[in-house]
Amino acid sequence: MEMAPFLSPKVVLSRFKEKIESLLVQGDRIYLGTAAGNLHVYNHESSSDLTLIEVKKSLTKRSIEQLGFIKDINSIVALSETIVTLFPLPSFSPPTVLTAAKAAFSFGIHSYTYLAESEIHGQNELTETKPAPIPVLMTYLFVGCRRKVVIYSWKDGEAQELKEHPLPHSPRIITFMDNDLACFAYSATEYAVFSLSKMIVTEVTMSLPAPATSSTMGALTGFSGYMTLGLGAKSKPGVVKLNEEEALIIKDNEGIIIGKDAKTSRPETIGWPAPPEEIAFVKPYIFSVLPPGSVSSTNTDPAQTTVSTSAVQIRSSISLLPTQTYIYPFRESSRSSSPAPASQPTQPTNATIRLMSLSSSKTPSLFLVTTPTDRATANSEGSSIWQFEMKPWSELIDELVLAGQYSNALKLLETINSQDLANKDDRIVQIQALNAVSEFQAGRFDKAIDTFTELNINPAKVVALYPESISGRLSVSPDKWIELYGGPKRKNVVDSSVRDSETESKESEEAKKTDHERPMTAASEMLDNLGMAGTGSIRGRLKGLGALMGAAAASTASSDQKDDDTASLKSQTSRPSKINSDDYRRSIESLVRSFLPDRRVKLGAALNAVGITPADQAHQITPLSTTSVEDLYALPSAPLTQLTPEQLLRYAQIVDTALFKSYLVVRPVLAGSLFRVSNWCEVEEVEGVLKAREMFRELKDLYHQKKMHGKALELLQQLGEKEEDLDERVYDSVQYLRKLGPENLDQVFASARWVIEQDSARGLEIFKSDDVDLPRNQVADYLEKISPLLCTKYLEYLIQERDEVSVDFHDRLAELYARITLDARRKKDENLRQESYDKLLLFISNTTYYRVDRLYGLLSSEDLYEARAILLGKLGRHDQALELYVYRLQDYLQAEEYCKQYYQAGTETSNVFLTLLRIYLRPTVRTTVDLLQPALDLISRHSRRMNTTEAIQLLPPLVTLNDVRTFLIEGLRIPIFDTEVVRQISKARNDQMARKLMSLQTKRVKITDSRICPQCHKRIGPTIIAVHNPRGEVTHFSCREAFARRLSEHKR
Repeated sequence: MEMAPFLSPKVVLSRFKEKIESLLVQGDRIYLGTAAGNLHVYNHESSSDLTLIEVKKSLTKRSIEQLGFIKDINSIVALSETIVTLFPLPSFSPPTVLTAAKAAFSFGIHSYTYLAESEIHGQNELTETKPAPIPVLMTYLFVGCRRKVVIYSWKDGEAQELKEHPLPHSPRIITFMDNDLACFAYSATEYAVFSLSKMIVTEVTMSLPAPATSSTMGALTGFSGYMTLGLGAKSKPGVVKLNEEEALIIKDNEGIIIGKDAKTSRPETIGWPAPPEEIAFVKPYIFSVLPPGSVSSTNTDPAQTTVSTSAVQIRSSISLLPTQTYIYPFRESSRSSSPAPASQPTQPTNATIRLMSLSSSKTPSLFLVTTPTDRATANSEGSSIWQFEMKPWSELIDELVLAGQYSNALKLLETINSQDLANKDDRIVQIQALNAVSEFQAGRFDKAIDTFTELNINPAKVVALYPESISGRLSVSPDKWIELYGGPKRKNVVDSSVRDSETESKESEEAKKTDHERPMTAASEMLDNLGMAGTGSIRGRLKGLGALMGAAAASTASSDQKDDDTASLKSQTSRPSKINSDDYRRSIESLVRSFLPDRRVKLGAALNAVGITPADQAHQITPLSTTSVEDLYALPSAPLTQLTPEQLLRYAQIVDTALFKSYLVVRPVLAGSLFRVSNWCEVEEVEGVLKAREMFRELKDLYHQKKMHGKALELLQQLGEKEEDLDERVYDSVQYLRKLGPENLDQVFASARWVIEQDSARGLEIFKSDDVDLPRNQVADYLEKISPLLCTKYLEYLIQERDEVSVDFHDRLAELYARITLDARRKKDENLRQESYDKLLLFISNTTYYRVDRLYGLLSSEDLYEARAILLGKLGRHDQALELYVYRLQDYLQAEEYCKQYYQAGTETSNVFLTLLRIYLRPTVRTTVDLLQPALDLISRHSRRMNTTEAIQLLPPLVTLNDVRTFLIEGLRIPIFDTEVVRQISKARNDQMARKLMSLQTKRVKITDSRICPQCHKRIGPTIIAVHNPRGEVTHFSCREAFARRLSEHKR
C-alpha cells in the first residue's frame, strides 16, 4: 500500500465572495482572477494565510480564464474573452494585447536556459582558447487559437519572430513536454503532440488496453466502466506532464500515459470510477477531482452506497496507485498523515473543486478552490482556497522505507532534484541495498547479488544473509537483515500481532465514521471502483472477495514493479521463513557466480597495488577472529580504492573464507583448488569444516599457504601413521618438507626426524630438493648427529650431483669415511668396513678438493696403509708411499700401478720406477720376503722407464745374464742406441747413391746431322730427344714410347 504523501489540506483564504476563475502563484505572490475581470494580489508565506496586497478592478472586461507569468519580460499573461493580454509588473500598465492570437482558447508557457557560444571573437587569440559559453534564457508562449497555434518567443527578454502553424482542431489545453514538444488537448478524446523545431503535429494514437493493465488492479476495470455509465458523467479533456519523457492524458474515465512519439509508453493505465473533472500534477503525484457519486461509501447505512460530494484523489505517477482520497468537505487539521474527524452536518453540502496552480516553494504544494454548489451557501460563505502541502521529501522516503516499499522509494528519489534533498545520492545507495535485501528474501538472488556487487557492499553484510554454514559467526537472522543494512529496526512480532487485534476491534468503529472523514487508500479505492460498499471492515469485505482478489493478484504478479513492492512488503510484514534446499543452493550459486569472484579479483589487484600479497603476508595478518562481528559489519561499503590496506585485508579474508565454504556446497571439486593458490581464507573458520569432511589434502594445502607448516606436518604424520606401506607412509611428509626453505629450517629438522626413523633413505630425500637450498653445513651437522653414515650420503650427493667444491665438505667426507671404517673394524662389521674403506680410497684418489696434509695427520697413526700411501703420493713423498706398498702391504702390483700413475718422463717423477727397484733391492727395513723376483719382474716390464746403467748397478752380483736378458735387449732398443745405428746406415746409403750418380753423369750421346731415329728412321735434328737404357739409343721424344715397347718385345 502507498504511503500518504500530503498533509491534510488547510484553508489559506476563506469567504472570498467573487467567483474565482484562475489562480497564479509566482514567488510569494498569489494572483486570483475572477469572473468579473478583477485581479486580486495576495502575499503568501508558508506558515500563514494569504494577505491581500491590492485589487486591480476591471483589469479585463470579462472573466479572467487563465493566468500565467513570463519571467523574461516580468509580465502577467491573462486570457479573457478569447484575447491574450500582457500586463507588465508591478504597475500592470500599459497592457499589450497579442493581436495575432485571435480567438484564443488557451495558452502554455515554457522557459529554459541553454548555453550559447560567445559572439565576441579575437579576444583570446594569444591564448588560443575558445570563449566560455554564455547562458541564454529562452521563453515560449504558445497560444491555442481557432484551428491554429500562435507562437511568441523571447530570448533574454528580446522578442523574437512570431510563428504560426495550422491545426486540425482548436487546442483547449496546452502542456509542454520538453523544450521542443508540447501536447495539445483538442477534446476529451483527441490529443496531439506538436514539435516546435520541425513544426509538425502528430496525432496521439491509443490502442485499447488489456483489462489487466489498469492500475486499480486490472481485473476491476470493467466494473469502473460500468459505473461510469451509471453516473452519467461527462468526460473533459485533460493533460499533464509527468516527466521529461511522458505525459498523462484523459480519455473518458481512463488515464493513458503517452511518450514523445505520441504513442502509449506504458501498458498500465489509470482507471477512475468516473471521468475526472480536472487533473493536476505535483511531482510525482497526480491530483484528480472526482464528481459526486463516484466514490464508494463505507457508511453502515445500506441505503448509502456512494458519497454525494466531490472528492480529490491523489495517485503516484510511479505506481499509478491511489495514495490518498479526500472527500469534501475537507477537515482542516494540524500536520498529520490523515485528517482528524470533525463534526459535520448529516447531509454535507457539495462544492465545485478547481485544481488551480502549483506552489513554487521548495516543498511542493497545490492550491485548489472550493465553491459550494448551493447558490445561497455560496453567496453567504463564498469560495475557499485550500493548500495541499507535501510532506518533506526525507519524511516521504522514510515512510516508504519503513513500509518496505523500497522500489517506490527509489523511483521517488529519481524524481527529486539534488538541491531539494541534500543526501540524495547516499539515500539512493542505502535504499538500493535495502531493495536488494528484499529481492534476496523474495528468492531473486541473482538480481540481489548483482546489486550488492554494483554498490560495493561490505562483504561481511552480504555473507551475513547466508546460513551459519557459509557465514559462520557473521550469520544474522532474517528478521534483522534490514536493520543490518541500515534500515529501520524491525518491530517485535508479538507487538505487531497485538496491534493487529486492536486494529480489528476498532475497524467496526471506523466504519461508522462519516465518509468525508477518511483519507482513502489503495485498498478502499479498489472497493469504491467495484461499487462494493458493504457493511463491516475493509478486512472483512476483502475476505468476501477471495476469488476476485486472487485473480487480481495473479494478474499483477507479472509486473516487475509490483513484484518488487510485494517482496518488500513481505519482508517487513511477515515472519521470515526458512530458505528451502533449492533456494539455498540457488542463493549460493549466485554468490559464487558473481559477487565473490568479482570481489576476489578486484581485492587482489587493490592489495597488490599497495604491495600486499597472500603468498608473502597471509601468515602475518591478524586472524579475522580477533576482530569483533560489529567491527566487521562497520567496514565501509565503498569502492576498493577508498579503503585502507587494513580494511582491504579484512574484505579479502571474508571473501575467500566465504568462497571456500560456498564451493563446498555447490562445487566441491573447486574447494581444494582454492587452497592450492594464494588466498586469504581464515584458518579457524575452515579447518574444522575440512576435518569434519575428512578433506585432509585441502587442509594441508591451507596450512601450507598460511605457512603453518608445523600443523601441516603434524597432520601428514598422523595420516602417514595409518598407512601400512612404508613408502606411502612417509611420501607426503617428504614432499612437503622438500619445499620448505631456510627460513623454516628448525621445522624441517624437527619433522624430518620422524621420517628418518621410518626410512632413512627417504628421509635423506628431504635434503636433496631441487626447489630450495638449505644451509649445507647445518644440514650436515644435523645428519651427522643422527647417523654419520647418513651424513656421508648427503655429502656424496653434494659433491657428485651438486658439484660442491668446498674444501670443508671434502675434508668432512674423507674424515667420516675414515671414522666409519675404524668404527666398523672395532665393531667387527667387515662389510661396512670394506665398503667405507673402498669409498675412502676412491675419494682421496680421484678428488683434489681436500687438504691432504690435514687428512694424513689424522690417519698417520692408524694402520690404513693404502690410504696413507695415496696421501703420501699426493704429498710427493713417493719413497715412503712405495715402502708402505712393499713392506706393509706387500702388494707389488699396486706398487707398480702407483709408479705408473706418477711416472712422467723429464720430471722429478721420472725415477719413480728406479725408486721402487731400489726399495726392492736395497730394503730399508728388515724383511723375510725375497724381493729379487719382484725386482726382476719390474726390470723386465719397465726397463725403458729406468736408467739402464743405474738399474744394472743396483742388481746383485749373482744375477745371471739370462735373468736380465730381456732387460738388456730392451736396453739396446732404447733411443740412444737406436738413433746411432740408424744414423750410420743412412750415411752408408747416401754414399752409395752418390757414387752411382757420379757414374751415370760420366755417360754421353753425340747428335750429328746424320743421326737417324731408330724408330721413325728420320733425321733427329735439333729437337727434343730421348735416350734409352741400357745401350744408350737416341730417339725423338715423341717416339720414345713406341721404341720402348719395341725394346720390351724384343727382350721377350
